[in-house]
Amino acid sequence: MVEQANQHKWQATGAQHEISRGDARVVVAELAGALRSFQRGEVQLTETYPDGSIPPSGAGILLAPWPNRIADGRWTLDGRQQQLDITEVPRNNAIHGLLRNTGYQLMSRSAAMVQLSAMIFPQHGYPFHAEHRATYELEEDLSLTVTQELVNRSAVEIPFALGAHPFLRIGDVRTEDLTLTVNAGTRLPTNDRLIPTGREPVEGSFDLRDGRKAGGLDLDTCFTDLVFEQGRCRHGLTAGDGRTVTLWMDEAFGYTQVFVTDKFPGRAKAVAMEPMTAPANAFNSGDGLRWLEPGGTFRACWGISADLG
Repeated sequence: MVEQANQHKWQATGAQHEISRGDARVVVAELAGALRSFQRGEVQLTETYPDGSIPPSGAGILLAPWPNRIADGRWTLDGRQQQLDITEVPRNNAIHGLLRNTGYQLMSRSAAMVQLSAMIFPQHGYPFHAEHRATYELEEDLSLTVTQELVNRSAVEIPFALGAHPFLRIGDVRTEDLTLTVNAGTRLPTNDRLIPTGREPVEGSFDLRDGRKAGGLDLDTCFTDLVFEQGRCRHGLTAGDGRTVTLWMDEAFGYTQVFVTDKFPGRAKAVAMEPMTAPANAFNSGDGLRWLEPGGTFRACWGISADLG
């Protein structure tokens, strides 16, 4: 028993918080508040990874106080240049916020809900104090809702954007055989450092509104002009037998980064669909960037649902 306890304590991603409802089961890791697993019955709906690994390609992690990249880690605040630590060395960017290597603390939990929190302290390039909270909850229909909140603990306004990095799948179906649908009318082309250089209407292989096989795609692309119905935008993966897994987001998320990669361990293809309130380099472009008043709270929701027939 002691050996088992020590193995759990020293798991690479820390404590594992499990919630369940009906045949749905979710595991959230302490490290980065990451969605490590979501499954219905025996059908895995998100990519996962071994106990001894940190999240590959940022699988499932939460992103605050910015998602994606800031070019050179530099931005300007009140006329003074700020320098963030460079965390994507090959491209000389600061990537995916300040909590990727932080443990989230348990705030509350029930059988079907867990709420975690992590503090952002003043540091290189971000001289502010904030709290990021995340609530994972399984609904009656067995879908998963994730509510992200940012609380300004500073005495001044703070700039921010939020996001998340879930990878979706449908059980053992090869991801390259799934059809990817993205309900967006515009993409943000980028330079070789994946920093946006403008906006273009989707066309060709970037037009995913009617769906394309994931196996023919190689994307790390931000989409906007999202289509919302009843306050939600929905993107998805569909198997040949009609089963689907859907990422939805509320109107606080105006952007979606779609990452189709052949670098995910053990998978020929993997697909991340990342809800974001702002695109890459928002601290410089101002695109989607928000400012939060002292003591204020910002809230945004996204989630994952499945139709498994």
